[in-house]
Amino acid sequence: MSDLDRAVDETRRWGYSAEGFAERYDRYRPRPPEALLELLPPLAGVERAQLVVDLGSGTGLSTRFWADHADAVVGVEPNPEMRAVAVAATREPNVTYVEASAADTGLPAASADVVTCSQSLQWMEPEPTFAEVARILRPGGVFAAYEYRWSLTTSWPANAACEAAYERKNELLRRRGLEPDRRWPVSSERFAESGLFSAVDETRLHGVEEVDAERLVGFLLSEGTSATLLAAGVTEEELGIDRLREVAVAEFGSGPSPWWIGYRVVVATR
Repeated sequence: MSDLDRAVDETRRWGYSAEGFAERYDRYRPRPPEALLELLPPLAGVERAQLVVDLGSGTGLSTRFWADHADAVVGVEPNPEMRAVAVAATREPNVTYVEASAADTGLPAASADVVTCSQSLQWMEPEPTFAEVARILRPGGVFAAYEYRWSLTTSWPANAACEAAYERKNELLRRRGLEPDRRWPVSSERFAESGLFSAVDETRLHGVEEVDAERLVGFLLSEGTSATLLAAGVTEEELGIDRLREVAVAEFGSGPSPWWIGYRVVVATR
Protein backbone atom coordinates (compact mmCIF):
# COMPACT_ATOMS: atom_id res chain seq x y z
CA MET A 1 0.00 0.00 0.00
CA SER A 2 1.33 3.45 -0.92
CA ASP A 3 1.87 6.32 1.54
CA LEU A 4 -1.09 8.10 -0.06
CA ASP A 5 -3.41 5.10 0.32
CA ARG A 6 -2.40 4.64 3.96
CA ALA A 7 -3.03 8.31 4.69
CA VAL A 8 -6.48 8.20 3.08
CA ASP A 9 -7.39 5.02 4.98
CA GLU A 10 -6.40 6.66 8.26
CA THR A 11 -8.58 9.72 7.71
CA ARG A 12 -11.54 7.58 6.62
CA ARG A 13 -11.16 5.38 9.68
CA TRP A 14 -11.75 8.41 11.89
CA GLY A 15 -14.76 9.83 10.11
CA TYR A 16 -13.14 12.45 7.89
CA SER A 17 -14.94 11.09 4.83
CA ALA A 18 -18.36 10.90 6.49
CA GLU A 19 -21.14 12.80 4.76
CA GLY A 20 -21.10 16.46 5.78
CA PHE A 21 -18.04 16.10 8.01
CA ALA A 22 -15.65 18.20 5.89
CA GLU A 23 -18.17 21.05 5.62
CA ARG A 24 -18.71 20.97 9.39
CA TYR A 25 -14.96 20.94 9.96
CA ASP A 26 -14.42 24.00 7.76
CA ARG A 27 -17.27 25.91 9.37
CA TYR A 28 -16.61 25.31 13.06
CA ARG A 29 -12.92 24.60 13.59
CA PRO A 30 -10.70 27.40 14.97
CA ARG A 31 -8.48 29.32 12.59
CA PRO A 32 -4.69 29.43 13.08
CA PRO A 33 -3.41 32.07 15.52
CA GLU A 34 -2.51 35.32 13.76
CA ALA A 35 0.75 35.49 15.71
CA LEU A 36 2.16 32.78 13.42
CA LEU A 37 2.31 35.37 10.66
CA GLU A 38 4.61 37.50 12.80
CA LEU A 39 6.71 34.60 14.10
CA LEU A 40 7.49 32.22 11.25
CA PRO A 41 8.73 34.45 8.37
CA PRO A 42 11.35 36.19 10.56
CA LEU A 43 12.50 32.82 11.89
CA ALA A 44 12.94 31.78 8.25
CA GLY A 45 14.85 34.99 7.55
CA VAL A 46 12.31 36.50 5.14
CA GLU A 47 9.78 39.32 5.21
CA ARG A 48 7.48 37.46 2.85
CA ALA A 49 7.72 33.76 2.08
CA GLN A 50 8.07 32.68 -1.51
CA LEU A 51 6.50 29.29 -0.78
CA VAL A 52 4.56 27.99 2.23
CA VAL A 53 3.65 24.31 2.29
CA ASP A 54 0.83 23.18 4.61
CA LEU A 55 0.89 19.44 5.36
CA GLY A 56 -2.37 17.67 6.21
CA SER A 57 -4.17 20.79 5.03
CA GLY A 58 -7.69 19.40 5.46
CA THR A 59 -10.29 21.89 4.25
CA GLY A 60 -7.65 24.58 3.76
CA LEU A 61 -8.22 26.61 6.94
CA SER A 62 -4.49 26.61 7.68
CA THR A 63 -3.59 27.00 3.99
CA ARG A 64 -5.75 29.98 3.03
CA PHE A 65 -4.41 31.61 6.20
CA TRP A 66 -1.13 32.34 4.34
CA ALA A 67 -2.63 33.67 1.10
CA ASP A 68 -1.82 37.35 1.75
CA HIS A 69 1.59 36.61 3.24
CA ALA A 70 3.32 34.40 0.67
CA ASP A 71 3.86 34.37 -3.08
CA ALA A 72 2.57 30.79 -3.27
CA VAL A 73 0.89 28.41 -0.83
CA VAL A 74 0.45 24.67 -1.37
CA GLY A 75 -1.82 22.51 0.76
CA VAL A 76 -0.96 18.81 0.85
CA GLU A 77 -4.02 16.68 1.65
CA PRO A 78 -4.67 12.99 0.92
CA ASN A 79 -8.37 12.87 1.80
CA PRO A 80 -10.50 13.66 -1.28
CA GLU A 81 -13.58 14.84 0.64
CA MET A 82 -11.57 17.30 2.72
CA ARG A 83 -9.59 18.48 -0.29
CA ALA A 84 -12.76 19.07 -2.33
CA VAL A 85 -14.10 21.43 0.34
CA ALA A 86 -10.73 23.20 0.44
CA VAL A 87 -10.75 23.77 -3.31
CA ALA A 88 -14.36 25.02 -3.27
CA ALA A 89 -13.64 27.43 -0.39
CA THR A 90 -10.48 28.91 -1.87
CA ARG A 91 -10.67 32.04 -4.02
CA GLU A 92 -7.04 33.13 -3.75
CA PRO A 93 -5.14 32.41 -7.01
CA ASN A 94 -1.82 31.79 -5.22
CA VAL A 95 -3.26 28.92 -3.12
CA THR A 96 -3.32 25.41 -4.58
CA TYR A 97 -3.79 21.87 -3.28
CA VAL A 98 -2.13 18.60 -4.16
CA GLU A 99 -3.33 15.05 -3.62
CA ALA A 100 -0.41 13.56 -1.71
CA SER A 101 0.75 12.37 1.70
CA ALA A 102 3.01 14.35 4.01
CA ALA A 103 5.67 11.67 3.51
CA ASP A 104 5.71 12.06 -0.28
CA THR A 105 4.55 15.51 -1.37
CA GLY A 106 6.03 15.45 -4.85
CA LEU A 107 7.23 19.05 -4.37
CA PRO A 108 10.70 20.21 -5.45
CA ALA A 109 13.61 19.87 -3.04
CA ALA A 110 14.74 22.95 -1.08
CA SER A 111 11.77 24.95 -2.39
CA ALA A 112 9.86 26.01 0.75
CA ASP A 113 10.59 28.85 3.14
CA VAL A 114 7.99 27.61 5.62
CA VAL A 115 6.32 24.23 6.15
CA THR A 116 3.39 24.02 8.56
CA CYS A 117 1.40 21.20 10.05
CA SER A 118 -1.83 22.22 11.79
CA GLN A 119 -3.62 19.75 14.04
CA SER A 120 -2.46 16.81 11.93
CA LEU A 121 1.11 15.75 12.73
CA GLN A 122 -0.11 13.17 15.24
CA TRP A 123 -1.68 11.17 12.41
CA MET A 124 1.49 10.98 10.30
CA GLU A 125 4.29 8.44 10.11
CA PRO A 126 7.22 10.10 11.91
CA GLU A 127 10.38 9.17 10.05
CA PRO A 128 9.22 9.60 6.45
CA THR A 129 7.30 12.78 7.26
CA PHE A 130 10.27 14.49 8.87
CA ALA A 131 12.56 13.33 6.08
CA GLU A 132 10.18 14.85 3.52
CA VAL A 133 9.95 18.12 5.46
CA ALA A 134 13.73 18.32 5.56
CA ARG A 135 13.87 17.61 1.82
CA ILE A 136 11.45 20.33 0.71
CA LEU A 137 12.69 23.03 3.11
CA ARG A 138 15.46 25.26 1.84
CA PRO A 139 18.47 25.74 4.15
CA GLY A 140 17.34 28.07 6.92
CA GLY A 141 13.68 27.34 6.25
CA VAL A 142 11.29 26.74 9.15
CA PHE A 143 8.96 23.89 10.04
CA ALA A 144 6.14 24.61 12.50
CA ALA A 145 3.69 22.06 13.89
CA TYR A 146 0.90 23.40 16.06
CA GLU A 147 -2.25 22.17 17.73
CA TYR A 148 -4.93 23.75 19.88
CA ARG A 149 -4.77 22.46 23.42
CA TRP A 150 -6.97 24.79 25.44
CA SER A 151 -10.19 26.74 24.87
CA LEU A 152 -12.10 29.09 27.11
CA THR A 153 -15.25 31.16 26.68
CA THR A 154 -16.47 33.89 29.04
CA SER A 155 -19.15 31.50 30.37
CA TRP A 156 -18.22 29.22 33.28
CA PRO A 157 -21.25 26.94 32.73
CA ALA A 158 -20.48 26.57 29.02
CA ASN A 159 -16.83 25.83 29.77
CA ALA A 160 -17.85 23.15 32.29
CA ALA A 161 -20.38 21.56 29.90
CA CYS A 162 -17.77 21.47 27.12
CA GLU A 163 -15.19 19.88 29.41
CA ALA A 164 -17.73 17.31 30.58
CA ALA A 165 -18.54 16.40 26.97
CA TYR A 166 -14.83 15.87 26.23
CA GLU A 167 -14.39 13.69 29.30
CA ARG A 168 -17.44 11.67 28.31
CA LYS A 169 -16.15 11.27 24.75
CA ASN A 170 -12.75 10.04 25.94
CA GLU A 171 -14.43 7.59 28.33
CA LEU A 172 -16.59 6.18 25.54
CA LEU A 173 -13.58 5.85 23.23
CA ARG A 174 -11.73 3.85 25.90
CA ARG A 175 -14.75 1.71 26.71
CA ARG A 176 -15.27 0.80 23.05
CA GLY A 177 -11.60 0.30 22.28
CA LEU A 178 -11.64 3.16 19.79
CA GLU A 179 -8.84 5.31 21.15
CA PRO A 180 -6.86 6.78 18.23
CA ASP A 181 -3.37 5.47 17.60
CA ARG A 182 -1.72 8.87 17.66
CA ARG A 183 1.59 8.02 16.13
CA TRP A 184 3.54 11.08 17.04
CA PRO A 185 2.40 13.66 19.59
CA VAL A 186 3.79 17.10 18.84
CA SER A 187 6.89 17.54 21.01
CA SER A 188 10.17 19.42 20.70
CA GLU A 189 12.00 16.31 21.93
CA ARG A 190 10.83 14.26 18.95
CA PHE A 191 11.82 17.04 16.55
CA ALA A 192 15.32 17.15 18.05
CA GLU A 193 15.68 13.35 18.06
CA SER A 194 15.12 13.27 14.30
CA GLY A 195 18.54 14.87 13.81
CA LEU A 196 17.26 16.74 10.74
CA PHE A 197 17.03 20.25 12.15
CA SER A 198 19.73 22.66 13.32
CA ALA A 199 17.57 24.21 16.05
CA VAL A 200 14.29 23.31 17.77
CA ASP A 201 12.13 25.25 20.21
CA GLU A 202 8.51 25.61 21.26
CA THR A 203 6.13 28.24 22.51
CA ARG A 204 2.49 28.93 23.33
CA LEU A 205 0.31 31.22 21.24
CA HIS A 206 -3.34 32.15 21.41
CA GLY A 207 -6.08 33.30 19.11
CA VAL A 208 -9.39 34.99 19.94
CA GLU A 209 -12.51 34.23 17.92
CA GLU A 210 -16.25 34.38 18.53
CA VAL A 211 -18.30 31.42 19.67
CA ASP A 212 -22.02 30.85 20.16
CA ALA A 213 -24.06 27.74 20.95
CA GLU A 214 -24.06 26.52 17.35
CA ARG A 215 -20.31 26.83 16.99
CA LEU A 216 -19.45 25.30 20.35
CA VAL A 217 -21.54 22.22 19.59
CA GLY A 218 -20.33 22.16 16.00
CA PHE A 219 -16.74 22.31 17.19
CA LEU A 220 -17.16 19.15 19.24
CA LEU A 221 -18.89 17.41 16.33
CA SER A 222 -16.11 18.49 13.95
CA GLU A 223 -13.65 16.10 15.58
CA GLY A 224 -13.10 12.73 13.97
CA THR A 225 -13.42 10.86 17.24
CA SER A 226 -16.92 12.29 17.72
CA ALA A 227 -17.91 11.23 14.21
CA THR A 228 -16.54 7.75 14.84
CA LEU A 229 -18.55 7.32 18.05
CA LEU A 230 -21.77 8.57 16.45
CA ALA A 231 -21.24 6.19 13.53
CA ALA A 232 -20.78 3.38 16.05
CA GLY A 233 -24.24 4.06 17.48
CA VAL A 234 -23.45 6.38 20.41
CA THR A 235 -26.14 9.03 20.81
CA GLU A 236 -25.62 12.76 21.24
CA GLU A 237 -27.17 12.42 24.69
CA GLU A 238 -24.59 9.81 25.66
CA LEU A 239 -21.82 12.13 24.44
CA GLY A 240 -23.14 15.01 26.51
CA ILE A 241 -23.87 17.08 23.43
CA ASP A 242 -27.52 17.63 24.37
CA ARG A 243 -26.43 19.07 27.71
CA LEU A 244 -23.76 21.22 26.06
CA ARG A 245 -26.28 22.58 23.57
CA GLU A 246 -28.79 23.37 26.33
CA VAL A 247 -26.22 25.23 28.43
CA ALA A 248 -24.68 27.07 25.48
CA VAL A 249 -28.06 28.28 24.20
CA ALA A 250 -28.87 29.63 27.67
CA GLU A 251 -25.47 31.28 28.08
CA PHE A 252 -25.04 32.77 24.61
CA GLY A 253 -28.65 33.69 23.90
CA SER A 254 -27.81 37.39 23.88
CA GLY A 255 -24.90 37.05 21.48
CA PRO A 256 -21.56 35.34 20.90
CA SER A 257 -18.76 35.16 23.42
CA PRO A 258 -15.06 35.78 22.90
CA TRP A 259 -13.43 32.39 22.50
CA TRP A 260 -9.84 32.06 23.64
CA ILE A 261 -7.94 29.27 21.88
CA GLY A 262 -4.51 28.30 23.20
CA TYR A 263 -1.99 26.59 20.90
CA ARG A 264 1.17 24.61 21.47
CA VAL A 265 3.68 25.37 18.71
CA VAL A 266 6.90 23.50 17.97
CA VAL A 267 9.28 25.17 15.52
CA ALA A 268 12.46 23.91 13.88
CA THR A 269 14.91 25.27 11.33
CA ARG A 270 16.58 23.28 8.59
